[in-house]
Amino acid sequence: MDSETFARFKYCQLVTFRRNGTRMPTPVWFAVRDGRLLVKTETPSGKVKRIRNDARVEVAPCTLRGGLRGPFVAGHARMLPAAEESAAEAVLRRRYGVGRKIFSLVVEPFFHLRGQRSVYLEIAPSAEVAR
Repeated sequence: MDSETFARFKYCQLVTFRRNGTRMPTPVWFAVRDGRLLVKTETPSGKVKRIRNDARVEVAPCTLRGGLRGPFVAGHARMLPAAEESAAEAVLRRRYGVGRKIFSLVVEPFFHLRGQRSVYLEIAPSAEVAR
């Protein structure tokens, strides 16, 4: 993944795949670490369910509403183990600053009140996964 290209945008469109192969795009906040994208989401989300079934994903820089700003890159997603979550959160906080802090203080507590747990995803380019 071209880190410089992605770093110019605040959102990327994360495409996951249903069992029947249907593409499911979602604009998400992300950060780049070592050529891989990091994303935080809630475990009951559709994208997490689909990634558990099929780790194959596609990502492209986009706008808040999902308007594409670059080409798609094929990749594979994995859910980070708990031991890696604090490092991933630190990268996201550095990237989004006050906006990330406000989101974590105002919005995320509602997820936790409903019993939802957060999960961090790491997306690596397919060529790297194949090595």
